[in-house]
Amino acid sequence: MTDALARICARKPWWTVALWGLAVLLGLVLVRELLGGATTTELTLTTEVEADTATNLLDTRLRPVPEPVTEVVVVQSDSLTVDDPAFQEKVESVFAEIGELRPDVVATARHYYQGNDDALVSEDRSTAILPLVLTGTIEEATDNVADLVEVVEHANTNDGFRVLTVGTASIAHELNELSQEDLEQGERFGVPIALIVLVVLFGAVVAALVPLGLAVVSIAIALGIAALVGQVMDLIFFITLMITMIGLAVGIDYSLIIISRFREEMDRGLDKIQAAERAGATAGRTVLFSGLTVVVALIGMLIVPASFFQSIGLGAIIVVLVALAVTLTLLPAVLALLGSNVNRLSLPFLGRSSAGEEEHSHDGFWERVTRIVVRYPVVSIIVIAAPMLAAAYFYFEIDTGLNGVDVFPEGAQTREAFFVLEEEFSFGLVTPAEIVIDGAINSPQVKEAIAALEESIAADGRFTVLLPQQLLSGDEIAGLRALNYQILPSGLVVNPAGDLALLSVAPPGEPSARPAVQAVEDLRDRYIPAAFSGVEAEVYVGGRTALTIDIFGVVETYTPVVFAFVLGISFLILMLVFRSIVIPIKAIIMNLLSVGAAYGLLVLVFQKSGGIFGFQHAEAIDVWIPLFLFSILFGLSMDYHVFLLSRIRERYDQTGDNAGAVAYGLRSTAGLITGAALIMVVVFGAFASGKTIINQQVGFGLAVAIFLDATLVRSVLVPASMELLGGRNWYLPSWLSWLPDLRIEAEESPAEGSAGK
Repeated sequence: MTDALARICARKPWWTVALWGLAVLLGLVLVRELLGGATTTELTLTTEVEADTATNLLDTRLRPVPEPVTEVVVVQSDSLTVDDPAFQEKVESVFAEIGELRPDVVATARHYYQGNDDALVSEDRSTAILPLVLTGTIEEATDNVADLVEVVEHANTNDGFRVLTVGTASIAHELNELSQEDLEQGERFGVPIALIVLVVLFGAVVAALVPLGLAVVSIAIALGIAALVGQVMDLIFFITLMITMIGLAVGIDYSLIIISRFREEMDRGLDKIQAAERAGATAGRTVLFSGLTVVVALIGMLIVPASFFQSIGLGAIIVVLVALAVTLTLLPAVLALLGSNVNRLSLPFLGRSSAGEEEHSHDGFWERVTRIVVRYPVVSIIVIAAPMLAAAYFYFEIDTGLNGVDVFPEGAQTREAFFVLEEEFSFGLVTPAEIVIDGAINSPQVKEAIAALEESIAADGRFTVLLPQQLLSGDEIAGLRALNYQILPSGLVVNPAGDLALLSVAPPGEPSARPAVQAVEDLRDRYIPAAFSGVEAEVYVGGRTALTIDIFGVVETYTPVVFAFVLGISFLILMLVFRSIVIPIKAIIMNLLSVGAAYGLLVLVFQKSGGIFGFQHAEAIDVWIPLFLFSILFGLSMDYHVFLLSRIRERYDQTGDNAGAVAYGLRSTAGLITGAALIMVVVFGAFASGKTIINQQVGFGLAVAIFLDATLVRSVLVPASMELLGGRNWYLPSWLSWLPDLRIEAEESPAEGSAGK
């Protein structure tokens, strides 16, 4: 199939380029018109959990209107209190500017001086809050909150007052801005460095520019497809960065393999059409297998019923498939147009040696490495595997969670507002935990249970019970009472039917952080069961922290499923490719070692240290990252294993000499694998230099794992283990002899030789 595609596209190059040009234009139009509204910062689950049940009960039986999008503006002075006229003047000035945003941005707003409500003033009276309700849904509020942020920034001058804002919408808005800055920085650093690496590998500027151009084409089209998909399902905002990062890495990688083969075929005397076709028939098959392997591994992400996993998995799958299509069709057309001009602007002393020189050289660096490893296989395995196992050990000390606004970069407005609000009031004003009681609220049994629960909460000391007047204005409270809602002094709100009640409490700290999660877990697992044992009522806990706990539960449930799926599929593919059960077992063990070492280094760099290598310290690794790294790294690392082992198997079948086959396979693939891996490390490392902790963790984890797999694992562990096992590497039980012989590369004629890719 790949040779046919290459032949058709190479013979009709201008038609191929024109069609892909139209696809890029369409993708850019879709990005401009639809992508902004296709993504969200809201985490959702596609299976119903307790937090969803609580929210649905409130929306259908207690809240007269859908849950409002709240925001809190903070005004703070180091020298004045709310009793000073200057403080009042500042608050009223800010309030007046906010009022100009009604009704499009702000629905309701209030401040202390309207009714001298002490709930809106800190204990030392140096800080006042202005609770707001934003207009529309969370998506609409996130789009519109930029106007409020601008007002707040304008008011936050050097006049002795700090004016800040924080809420679900402003946090989402600032997170989007920070992610966009990280995306631009990743491109700004990653693309030039990747270009330098390509120039060094190819020794020619034109050959180096082609992979970058094709990667950009892949990204533009993939983003357009994501914009369309986002019209029918929720996509997390992180999908745009995922598409760009993975698109640059695999787009350049795949083009690198085919361009290398094309140049080699041109050097052997084939014309440009024949060389493009031959590159498609050989290197193209490797690329196709590699890409489909990555896709299969990433399908595991779609199994998890959570929007975050499905979004990033879908984004990576889309861009890999597009990169495959571009590489197998557009690239042959471009190469056919360029011909020998692909070597234009050559630079002296740069560029790899030819494939034939690499394959038959017996004094190169990788040949010397192989000789040492093959001579001392046990020592080699111990020297490399021991430190990797030591690094992997720290995975067992990992703390997973969801990093929130408290780990935003220093200077981020919502981060500063969070710390002020948490210190002087409670951040639970923005994201309360909602205890929903479904039953006959006024029955003696239920009343007694509620009282016991309130007593347990008060004795715990970690929670702050939020009174309705802290969350609602006086007019809103009066309106609820007019509708026969019961609003009790304890903070309990009961619906008119008397069959549903809400108690809002603020857990400690950032709602997704470990202290808040532990507190709400205790609420669910200890206090509520103890208070409502034997009582005819159902109690659910909702809110951001509760949803975080439910996400943890979903991840814990589905992680073994994803692992089993990816490992099982990997084993099956490798067994079919190499007709061996030893090779897939060994490859899986080595890939797990790479992933485990990357996990351990994540823990060491982000949790155990404070700002090492310029990375930000974090109490937790985002809960989705280990599963994501596992899926994508298994796909990417299998590419290198298959590439190397297919060469070893090819020579072993020809000669029966295991040691010679290992040396041949390593030296014939070393240059390309090292270059391809270096490109990925550069791209992922560039995105790891971003400001947001999530990008740092993802970029670092991917870069480290690819580096380990393409160097230590490939250059030492693979040849050492191959030497130890000898002919047993290719063992296949007789009862499996019926399996098809799936070859990755097209067979070559003697005249062509066993060319490298």
